[in-house]
Amino acid sequence: MIYFNNVSKIYNRDSVALEDVNLTVTAGEFVSIVGHSGAGKTTLIKMILADDKPTEGTVFFESVDVHKLRSGDLNKLRRKIGAVFQDFKLLPNKTAYENIAFAMEAAGKSDEEIASDVPHVLELVDLGSRIFHFPHQMSGGEQQRLAIARAIINQPELIIADEPTGNLDPINTYEVIQILKKINDLGTTVILTTHNRGVIDSIGKRVITLEKGKVVRDDKDGKYVI
Repeated sequence: MIYFNNVSKIYNRDSVALEDVNLTVTAGEFVSIVGHSGAGKTTLIKMILADDKPTEGTVFFESVDVHKLRSGDLNKLRRKIGAVFQDFKLLPNKTAYENIAFAMEAAGKSDEEIASDVPHVLELVDLGSRIFHFPHQMSGGEQQRLAIARAIINQPELIIADEPTGNLDPINTYEVIQILKKINDLGTTVILTTHNRGVIDSIGKRVITLEKGKVVRDDKDGKYVI
């Protein structure tokens, strides 16, 4: 599904974000990417989304070089990817329903599809009772679950979760990770970046460890080892 072929990102002589990265993520995997701050986790994610270009090497998504796509084709690619971030990126003046409906409208979904699918996805992330609440009326954990609902509403093939529990307490962290595991169990590929040892150890899936831009470990059933 995703293939990094000898990928390096060099900003200048003193700033090497990625160095000769080779890795493959197959469809249906749950992959955690770990490393200290500055290890290259976010840069790697940006490469998949084509938000940044490698200095050397190639990034493939479903056998397509993502950095050679024209604007229209790149937008089609990004519709196959749902993204969740540490700071939620919700629309503050829209309710939970409206935040998700907005994502569906952008994808060209009909009013009937929106009315049918939004309540269902909110139930999936245990927010059925919060459907008409605004983000400021929700806890941090609820806001992150709403962000996940928005990310999966258009049935992407891949979910990228970049430090999604960074601002959450242990209870909300657990709930968010359980939802990501549930999404993966339903067949969606999940790539999670985190520095939370407890999260990694609770998942028990593949762990890729980055250090100074290099892949230093790739464990099939990994723990957090740095």
